[in-house]
Amino acid sequence: MSDNGYLEIFLEYKGEAGDLIPLLQKVQEKDGYISEESVRGISRFLKISENKVFGVASFYSQFRFIAPGRHTVKVCSGTACHVRGGQNLADAVERELGVVAGETTEDGSFDFQRVACLGCCALAPVVQFDEEIYSNVTTSGLNEILDRYE
Repeated sequence: MSDNGYLEIFLEYKGEAGDLIPLLQKVQEKDGYISEESVRGISRFLKISENKVFGVASFYSQFRFIAPGRHTVKVCSGTACHVRGGQNLADAVERELGVVAGETTEDGSFDFQRVACLGCCALAPVVQFDEEIYSNVTTSGLNEILDRYE
């Protein structure tokens, strides 16, 4: 996307250095991630280096640099989930989808994330598909859930 693709976003800001994080947030909200092209556009708009834009964006875990899949899979790594098999679930997701945490499948169907906690400790282990939480998930149950989203 050219800088013009972000013109509507840029018009909301004055082009000051303090606009960097809000711009990154708006771009990610629009595109789902921070692309090389958006880094270039923000760099030009704020008159700062692309390295500075990328450096700030990569410092914060809220920003992602890979396009999200049509479906997002999150496996909880919190203590309760870990103790009850969360690591096995994460390994199974990686095996089934052929990606590691932070990646998107080649066909763009799924992106996979390991998260610190989904806040459902009493339901451990939990997996989230898009906005839906699945509780007490087993590896065989995980395969059934994946089939529903394919």
